[in-house]
Amino acid sequence: MKKAIVLLSGGLDSATCLAAAQHAGFECYTMSFDYGQRHRNELAASERLSQAMGAKEHRVFTLDLRQWGGSALTDDSLNVPKSGVGDSVPVTYVPARNLVFLSLAASWGEVIGAHDIFIGVNSVDYSNYPDCRAPFIASFAETARLGTCAVDDNWQWHIHAPLQDLSKAEIIKLGTSLGVDYSLTTSCYDPDEAGRSCGRCDSCRLRHQGFVDAGIADPTVYC
Repeated sequence: MKKAIVLLSGGLDSATCLAAAQHAGFECYTMSFDYGQRHRNELAASERLSQAMGAKEHRVFTLDLRQWGGSALTDDSLNVPKSGVGDSVPVTYVPARNLVFLSLAASWGEVIGAHDIFIGVNSVDYSNYPDCRAPFIASFAETARLGTCAVDDNWQWHIHAPLQDLSKAEIIKLGTSLGVDYSLTTSCYDPDEAGRSCGRCDSCRLRHQGFVDAGIADPTVYC
């Protein structure tokens, strides 16, 4: 089986992405990041998902993006918006996060011989994050090739974004057809101390509306 690195945040999209990678026949190595995010309960969710879905190996890479903040997810002085999804890049955007994560995934992939990386970004029902858009994802494969031994050894990186053009409802339907247990996932940016979802942040709103549009019961526990 070909090996693949799957970026697994513990959320709905990344869980579906893992299922899609497995369905495509890859042996999956899941990777999560403890980067100082306020919603650290997603790390426990990623561990649950990796085990439940039979990933070959799960790693958590630690880095501290709180050193410079710049996002409501990494700076407690900034509030997570609860007024709905807007048209501009929101304060929950973590600067260059997916660029950093994909670079680290490429580093691990080069070590274990995994030249395929799966990331659960989409550009339909999302929060206008620039690092979720198709042009960035398409460009990263060439960046990784030029910055690794691929450039001398004549092989290619393949960056898979199977959810790129799907709505949240379509993602949920896909995952359900592949057997994803969404009760194991969490998407909230501002959960309470018990880990229950706030139901009002952008991520919660998009998630819940996706279940409504898909006609599938939302298993999320809200506070």
